[in-house]
Amino acid sequence: MTTFVPDVQKVAGRIGAEITGVDLAADLDDATVAVIRGAILEHKVVFLRGQHALDDAAHERFTARLGPLTGHPVAEFVDGADYVLEIDSERGQRANLWHTDVTFTDAPPAFSVLRAITIPPYGGDTQWANTVTAYQSLGPVLQRLADELWAAHTNAFDYTDQIEDDSEAVQQNKERTRRTEFVTEHPVVHVHPETGERALALGAFVNGIRSVKRADSARLFELFQSHITRAENTVRWRWAPGDVAIWDNRATQHYALYDYEGLHRAVRRVTVEGRPLVSVAGETSRTVTGFSWHEARSRARNGAPATV
Repeated sequence: MTTFVPDVQKVAGRIGAEITGVDLAADLDDATVAVIRGAILEHKVVFLRGQHALDDAAHERFTARLGPLTGHPVAEFVDGADYVLEIDSERGQRANLWHTDVTFTDAPPAFSVLRAITIPPYGGDTQWANTVTAYQSLGPVLQRLADELWAAHTNAFDYTDQIEDDSEAVQQNKERTRRTEFVTEHPVVHVHPETGERALALGAFVNGIRSVKRADSARLFELFQSHITRAENTVRWRWAPGDVAIWDNRATQHYALYDYEGLHRAVRRVTVEGRPLVSVAGETSRTVTGFSWHEARSRARNGAPATV
């Protein structure tokens, strides 16, 4: 085991910190991992530069220190790796809308660990937003309203719909993301299982607020989503090859900017298993279409593909 003394420094007022003095490819001791985990929970996303020794195997090994690894319900993994997902612009894989990962299932990942492989000479930054401080900014009246609302999330609407590109790579990626249709109902406000904080659960996979008319649903979504993505509630990271970002998927949304004019951008991600979201009233997320977290775990034990 290797002991480091991580240094954690904030990079924005409401979200984000940079960690230095740690090599994630090393055999980290429990104390070092605990500092990293604590920083993620406090700052919602943390950044580490120069992690060039982190290959696919080490990437999986470190992420597993944060919790059990999870697959993806529709995406394909890198050859030779069990849990490494590549997001490659040359395959039409872009995430240039505000979203929380995999909210179309009832148990979105708890943590995501993303490392930069190929970064264009300009553009391709990623932004993150704090969904906890967004909820806190609502004020008591809007908080009470949000506490009672539920939203449907689905992969039938996917961020690839917004890509103005009819290339074969983009069309193939759209087909992959809809291989199995998922619809899940989440509380608009959920209670974070580790911090106890209340956070908004919205983003690009939402296709409606339940039990209200469509026009009102759109207005409510925009009202709450605008608090999440307000500039003061975000942090923006300029990538360099070897950089790593680790975020709490239960307390953030993110947006990968597509402003690099067709240049190549590739990153790789490993995620930690999450649990169904829990509302303020204690109700858990509901699977409408697709398979639930419990079914996914059963499929994984039996060696089936498409696990969450």
